[in-house]
Amino acid sequence: MPRSHLPAMLKIALLAGTSLIPVCAAAQEASGEPEITTVTVIGSNIPRTQKEGPAPVTTITAQAIKDKAFKDVPDLLASVTQNTGLVQGQQSNNGADFSPGGQQVNLRGLGPNHTLVLVNGRRIADYPMPFNGKSNFTDVSNIPMGMVDSVEILSGSASAIYGSDAIAGVVNFKLKKKADGTTFDISHGFTEQGGGKSLEMSVSSGFDADRFHAVFGVEVRNQRPLWGYQRERQDSTLDAPTARSQLPERNFMIQDENEDYLDPGKATCDALSGLSGGTMQYALRPRYGYYCGSTAGVAYRTVVSERVQLSGLASLTYELNDTTTLFADIQAAKSKVKLMRPRLTWYYQPGSDNEDSYFYNANSGQLEDWNRTFTPEEMGGLEKGMRQVDSQTFTLSPGIRGTFGEGNKWSYDLAFNFSRFESKIAFPLLINAKATKFFLGDQLGTDSDGYPIFAPSYDRFYTPLTPAEYDSLVVKSIYKPSSWTNSFKAVLSTGELFQMPAGPVGFAVVAEAGRQGYDLSPDSLATQYYYWGWKDADGKGGRSNKAIGAEFQIPLLSNLSLSLATRYDQFGFAGRDTDKVTYNTGLEYRPLKSLLLRATYGTAFRAPDLHYIYTGPGNEHPSVVDQFKCRTEEPGVPLGDCSLDSERIIKSRVGNRDLKSETGTSFTAGFVWAPSRRFDVSLDYYKIEMKDQVEDLEMATVLKTESDCRFGSTTTGATVDPNSPTCKDALSRVKRNSGGDIMSIFINPINVASQQTSGLDLSLRFGFDTPIGQIDVSGGHTYVIKQDYQRYAGDTYFSMLTPTSGYELPRNKSNLSVSLRNGPFKATLSGRYVDRTPNYDEDAYVSSYSIANGSIQYDVTDKATVSFSVRNLFDTKPVYDPTWTGYPYYNHSWFDGIGREGTIRLTYKM
Repeated sequence: MPRSHLPAMLKIALLAGTSLIPVCAAAQEASGEPEITTVTVIGSNIPRTQKEGPAPVTTITAQAIKDKAFKDVPDLLASVTQNTGLVQGQQSNNGADFSPGGQQVNLRGLGPNHTLVLVNGRRIADYPMPFNGKSNFTDVSNIPMGMVDSVEILSGSASAIYGSDAIAGVVNFKLKKKADGTTFDISHGFTEQGGGKSLEMSVSSGFDADRFHAVFGVEVRNQRPLWGYQRERQDSTLDAPTARSQLPERNFMIQDENEDYLDPGKATCDALSGLSGGTMQYALRPRYGYYCGSTAGVAYRTVVSERVQLSGLASLTYELNDTTTLFADIQAAKSKVKLMRPRLTWYYQPGSDNEDSYFYNANSGQLEDWNRTFTPEEMGGLEKGMRQVDSQTFTLSPGIRGTFGEGNKWSYDLAFNFSRFESKIAFPLLINAKATKFFLGDQLGTDSDGYPIFAPSYDRFYTPLTPAEYDSLVVKSIYKPSSWTNSFKAVLSTGELFQMPAGPVGFAVVAEAGRQGYDLSPDSLATQYYYWGWKDADGKGGRSNKAIGAEFQIPLLSNLSLSLATRYDQFGFAGRDTDKVTYNTGLEYRPLKSLLLRATYGTAFRAPDLHYIYTGPGNEHPSVVDQFKCRTEEPGVPLGDCSLDSERIIKSRVGNRDLKSETGTSFTAGFVWAPSRRFDVSLDYYKIEMKDQVEDLEMATVLKTESDCRFGSTTTGATVDPNSPTCKDALSRVKRNSGGDIMSIFINPINVASQQTSGLDLSLRFGFDTPIGQIDVSGGHTYVIKQDYQRYAGDTYFSMLTPTSGYELPRNKSNLSVSLRNGPFKATLSGRYVDRTPNYDEDAYVSSYSIANGSIQYDVTDKATVSFSVRNLFDTKPVYDPTWTGYPYYNHSWFDGIGREGTIRLTYKM
């Protein structure tokens, strides 16, 4: 093609963002040359003529999403082999407490906050509540899958292009920007075992009016809940793996100071037998005694959350002239999510930093501890116990783009980006003072040992509440969190800055400025000791940022090119600044037309999470396993069977305004071989290192470390130095009373950890024709060579892939898809594989997990298509773990108990 045509091609490519745009067909026909396209590859601002660049990119198209029977965006991302880290499933108790309804992506197992999520190449506001109460993340559950045109995954550091957050990689959701007439799409989903039905409807269209062009779409989604009691695998405590964990839950239980249960008598429990669906019974816990409990009550929880969502998008452009275009991208969504976690529980809680639940019973003359878990009948229905999240998201990106200069070889793109996420979250909570007065009456003083004195009635304790009484004790605590990001970005680029012997040098310069912030806006009473078991932290703050960067694409030889990028970022927060210069280099060598050898090296950084900085002081009242006392008092007993598995403590936490930015480096090297249009294979090695990682240690990890340090050895016999930095820190965090019981654990974020991960990504695609039709095969595999972690400087690195590490990461993850196309008929069989993961006791592995999906599609006419898809085709159950004694009795981060699901879909194009 004559060189004079290149600037126009580059102009079109830049205006298209990440879309493939063909050159004008008339020009091609006139020149007699083959069609040439350009593409802006994710991870670069310079248009290029090759889709494959120096960094490996995985692309999932809208058609592949339908063929592989993905039900939503989190399900789609679960199939991505590079997504090897833990995320919170819909059954996560932590997710329900801290970020109800939100779901994440976790590339390379480096944490959800280290993956940058973009929509149409632009940042969106974070979920306004923090992940695990700690870090910020982007919620992917609100992205309307029916409006996704493609998903691009760049795995590896990209801070030199995108700035902060892109340490593990980038996930870019490209929404539909091109309308082929008007398309209606409706689908109905159902499960084989019942529950969890869904209905989705969408319409997309567009029109042209002279110089004005519009593309828009609307999607409605109605997902009904799926309950634990609707699945045999988790509908009862009898599904638990050990005899001790199969005992009925303790709905009505009183114990004395020796932790012996006070026998209520069979007649008392028989009088309660109508509760929990008629399953309340007189139960015995060996070594402790009798109580009234239910085997079925544990399953009154949602496996799949109820969700009603309305989403809309619009892409508008107006051509001022042949070289200048105004544009605006608009995305909005409104959703209502309901979910249920364990029902409310009550025991005496002093309402201070003292977690001791014992009181002196003046009627019995002894210390007692009363425990109650409320039943659906007392609540007046499960609806009253559900947490509800009403959210609104809105993103507006107006701007101007165009070309200028001789031959219009320069392109520019100037855009503002406004994104906001607002929620109203209702948590059903028990008013502590009212519940104490209801069950115990007025306090009569304090005994000589400092215990409060009450004279409560056993009859009151063993009498079911009426729904009215329950309503008098429980209220909906309302949070109104919000987050926002506002930014301005300018990109100036050209495919021909100047000529070198091997070709033109590509160039781009980018400048950005913006602000972002969040406000948890909790119920003011929730930050006090007002609600039972709940003293939350507030959090509010923001930061400014500005950046400038440049990129070069340099042809060193006709088959060898070099990419260079550098960027300077500065963030201002909490009265101070943090800044960083990052860079990225890439090489592409094409010894053959069909073979690409590539490599990249880059640096990365991440400014501290807003919530790590600004979170206020707050307490939680979790139950933990006292690992030190388990090893001391019950030596040889597996951790899952230790009787000290529900010790109530206080967890206190506060933010840190002196945090530094996290830093990292990334290296990739590999090849792409594509000898024909129907075959290509790629293999890439990756290595990512992180330094100064902000760490908020998990309580279980702190307690395990404290136990090992006190003993001077691990449970497997490895020696531990009690004077190591890790031991000194762990011992200072855990406070015990004179009797050796845990009183509190202090947690706060600090720049302390380092992490290294490396591995191989394999991708394969090929197709061939057969007498029965065209067959296409595609697949991917990720093998993690190393995932090492150093908690503190001076400590040795340990592997996060071992069972004893405290992490649950697989070494291997795969996906595979086989499609058959014959005329109007298409069938696809796809699946994913997750390697073995550690068991709950962290002393062995459980087996690997595979799930298969299938779909068939038939083009009834050139306008109408019907399809039927099945997720979990072979009804694969979650992997059995004989040590997973807590509900739902399997690792819900990797598996789900939904079972076989079907979806019927009709698509009609006008």
